[in-house]
Amino acid sequence: MKEGKVYFDMGNRAITEGAIAAGARFYAGYPITPSTEIAEMSSVRLPQVGGTYIQMEDEIGSIAAVIGASAAGFKSYTATSGPGFSLMQENIGVAVNAELPCVIIDVQRSGPSTGLATKAAQGDIMQARFGTHGDSGRIALAPASVQECYDFTIEAFNLAEKYRTPVVLLADKYIAHLRESFTMWHPWEGQLTERRRPSCDPEEYRPHGFEKYADGVAELADFGDEKYLTRFTSSTHDSIGEPCGKAENTIKFLNHYVDKIENNIDDIVRTRSFEMDDAEYVIIAYGCSVRSALGAMELGREAGKKIGVLQMITVWPFPEKLIAETCAKAKAVVVPELNLGQYVREVRRANRSSTPVIPVNRIDTEIITPQQILAAFEEASK
Repeated sequence: MKEGKVYFDMGNRAITEGAIAAGARFYAGYPITPSTEIAEMSSVRLPQVGGTYIQMEDEIGSIAAVIGASAAGFKSYTATSGPGFSLMQENIGVAVNAELPCVIIDVQRSGPSTGLATKAAQGDIMQARFGTHGDSGRIALAPASVQECYDFTIEAFNLAEKYRTPVVLLADKYIAHLRESFTMWHPWEGQLTERRRPSCDPEEYRPHGFEKYADGVAELADFGDEKYLTRFTSSTHDSIGEPCGKAENTIKFLNHYVDKIENNIDDIVRTRSFEMDDAEYVIIAYGCSVRSALGAMELGREAGKKIGVLQMITVWPFPEKLIAETCAKAKAVVVPELNLGQYVREVRRANRSSTPVIPVNRIDTEIITPQQILAAFEEASK
């Protein structure tokens, strides 16, 4: 346990403080339930640390301003929910193409469209991966507690800066509005990642010249820097940032947007295991459903059933090898989600064994119960 002051507050407070602790100094957003507290708290906290808060006219303008601030060298973020997340998708693609780091906090709620604004869901899981058009890798983290809201927000900024990419913190209404104790620890310098800055001659500077780095991430100067000229475009571009329509260049960069994430999957992906050493039955869960999974694990073990939980902290990129190995060792796998079955499709795709992968879904705005998960295992045992 890291040392720090202990607070009793909601997940949205922990997210806001996590962003500040990570070094974020710019927020642009438009209020939307159930993420609004992040905007409210950021409007107070950012000026206190020398940062900037702007309420924009809508979510399209919000993500555009965040991208611009990132280009200028600031760690930047916004918060939204399903409808606003949909509006942001085109500009998230701009951030991918320009390789500009930022953090988008999506506090999921029931949908589609306006849906039920004050009710929880986990229906944005595929949108977080495939929402913007075209091919690219994507990083998304899903907290299951107020403490994880704080911790994973810091991690989201670190990953965004390290891999020069937008990162999604995929929270949900239950966790965002849940109140419980969390420790507000303060990262020391080595725990925060900063984007790679150029030190070469200006003539040699290539903001998209990723080939010379083992991790596939090029150096980046601030837009407007007096020494280095940085160009940004939403079009397919070359290594200096100029639009380029050559076929070989298109192949090179589309592969790059995927490879810099997928080739570093061992560094990016975080999971947490509970009672997995002797588990015969496994629950693969993320977000608020992890809490239900842990309840089912405890009840099952009390009844003599060896149940383990694999918590997907990083939901994207998808750790296919790990999931395949996990499925192969289990008698049955259950994937609980507050949707009609999205992440379970990826688990089934990765499963190379005969182990049944069973979805447990709920869309009535109530949380999945441990009993529902246990019932799925019982059904699989018949």
